[in-house]
Amino acid sequence: MKKTMLLGALMLMSAAGYAQESRQDVSVSGIGVFAPQVNGNAVQLNSTSAVGFLGSYRYMLTPHSALELNYSYAQNSYAYRTSFLPNGRVHARQQEITGAYVYNFRSFHNFNPFAEVGVGGLIFTPIRDSATNLFDTKQNTNIGALFGAGVAYELSPSFDIRAEYRGFVVKSPDFGLTDFKTNRYEVVSIPAIGIAYHF
Repeated sequence: MKKTMLLGALMLMSAAGYAQESRQDVSVSGIGVFAPQVNGNAVQLNSTSAVGFLGSYRYMLTPHSALELNYSYAQNSYAYRTSFLPNGRVHARQQEITGAYVYNFRSFHNFNPFAEVGVGGLIFTPIRDSATNLFDTKQNTNIGALFGAGVAYELSPSFDIRAEYRGFVVKSPDFGLTDFKTNRYEVVSIPAIGIAYHF
């Protein structure tokens, strides 16, 4: 009987200790956005590199597994070249809304490597300003796949610095114009570095 009570007390203490651990975190990061040249369907698409920000919320299911929600924002310009339009330009907002599964590997000193996969959308919204010379464009929401890997460096039990490479496989935007459909997928590279708060 005493052994059973002792075992029960140890289990309760263990569960209480786990409950006190940080199960959630939020992070804010600066990002770069880099997309390759896309050629297809007699259309060439080039986009400028850009900077922006990323906000993430992560919930730990176990010490190694987590679910993550992401929102990112950036602005860049897209240049289309076709046989009849050699210089079509669209200045646009690029927003990301994704959900991902994150796997945390075994930590090494204060370094905590992780990898993630997920799905979501990139929203391309034209900005009608002097950098745009095509005014019949429309917003695109393109669904794609997110993948990435990175490392978090623990500054304290509450804070860490997080750096990662993020890639998004998505169909290139056409802004609702049939003549700009490349019918090709691209990998948009979105490296990020920022700080996370655990609670």
